[in-house]
Amino acid sequence: MIRPLLTAATALALLTSTSAAAQTGLSFTLRGGVAAKPGYFGSDELSYGPDLAVSNLQVSLMGRDFGGGAPGYGLGMRGSFRYIPERSADEYGELAGLDDVDASLELGAGLGYTSSAFEAFADVRYGVIGHESLVAEVGADAVFRPLGGLTMSVGPRMLFGSEQYSDTYFGVSAAESAASGTLAAYEADGGPVSAGVELGMTYDINQDWGVDGAVRYDRFVGSAADSPIVEQGSDEQLSLRIGVTRNISLGF
Repeated sequence: MIRPLLTAATALALLTSTSAAAQTGLSFTLRGGVAAKPGYFGSDELSYGPDLAVSNLQVSLMGRDFGGGAPGYGLGMRGSFRYIPERSADEYGELAGLDDVDASLELGAGLGYTSSAFEAFADVRYGVIGHESLVAEVGADAVFRPLGGLTMSVGPRMLFGSEQYSDTYFGVSAAESAASGTLAAYEADGGPVSAGVELGMTYDINQDWGVDGAVRYDRFVGSAADSPIVEQGSDEQLSLRIGVTRNISLGF
């Protein structure tokens, strides 16, 4: 009598373990808040609006995890995306004569390395909506944990863009130059676009909720810095954001 019960219990335990290991799911961190950043690349004025982002995207499939969000340290894959708002000459008088640039959504992936005191990443993204060109971003951070639940990071950032990307945001065609009457015609080259530094802060309220903020300074370099659009505005770009985060896990 005891042996059949033990056999059944063992089988049930193995089945439960197998089901858990084979579970398919999706987890990510959702951030919502407010941000202040230049209205367009090269603007010398800040624009205020909502801030929404998804990070630490991780997919669990047949007992294996793919993407960011893993609790351990080391090298791993990560997702990357960026939204760039529309640039409209009707909204910015200094851009009169330039064609409008549609809003863009960049999607991509990269490699990230995480340790207790250091983080680094290298991402490649493509404009699936909008500019339809390639960009790459690299960065590294020194990480500090002065208090329980509080994490601070600071480190350099650098953005690279293809020729099509650079020409979309920093180029001025002959027709646009004639229409503006003030901006010279200019063809932007691909390569380094900007270099800067970011100071970030996160505070974990509990396992699911937190607060996330950052201040970032960038300076245009290379072909982007020589653009008439940047020269009539500013080659220094400051952005700030703060928001509430929520860790979300979905099982299938």
